[in-house]
Amino acid sequence: MRFVKHRRIAAHGPAPGEDEDPLAGIANLFDVSVAFIVALLIALFALFSAGTFLDKNSEVTLVKQTAGGETEIITKKGSEIKVQKVTDKTLSGQGTRLGTAYRLANGQVVYVPEGDAPGAVQ
Repeated sequence: MRFVKHRRIAAHGPAPGEDEDPLAGIANLFDVSVAFIVALLIALFALFSAGTFLDKNSEVTLVKQTAGGETEIITKKGSEIKVQKVTDKTLSGQGTRLGTAYRLANGQVVYVPEGDAPGAVQ
């Protein structure tokens, strides 16, 4: 007669010397990576002040240059978002002169509305 040894499965885990499930460590790595991604997204939102984009009462203006060299102005007022493309084309038509723009020595542009007295501040 042959005697068959039956192994007992302990309720507290594998017995010393027995191997554990090799995929158990991968599940832990997945959990760690998900936590890292969430933390990274929170840090990016804080860095770029993306919270102002989500606020329905905020006003935000961005100037973006695409890979093709085109410039876009993105304006958000409340829940309305407008995208305007800037071109270097010369436009013509009829209109009314509104004022004059001056470029200062430091590169800053100052707009002076038509009809205002010099030095007047509104």
